[in-house]
Amino acid sequence: MFDSHAAALVAVIALVTIVLRFLPFWVFGENRKTPDLLAYLGRVLPCAIMGMLVIYCLKDISLTAAPFGLPQLISCALVAGLHVWKRNTLLSIAGGTVCYMLLIQFVFA
Repeated sequence: MFDSHAAALVAVIALVTIVLRFLPFWVFGENRKTPDLLAYLGRVLPCAIMGMLVIYCLKDISLTAAPFGLPQLISCALVAGLHVWKRNTLLSIAGGTVCYMLLIQFVFA
């Protein structure tokens, strides 16, 4: 059975994705230099966003009730250690996520 609403939704999502991918080339052209402000934002925003995500994830830790934030702190330490050791963001995030899930499911359940 054909669902026209779902097909229209997929078409709009695909169109928006394509436009967003080509927008920098349309705005700046192929040979124009990227403005300094955008280059600066491209350097600093990833770190700022990661910092905000860390704060958001740790904001509800209760230090007065068990497990006293231990799963989160252990996972954060693992992320920091993996990143210092391997300098691989994907490995650090995946390792911390797996560690946290294992800790809350099996150790601090």
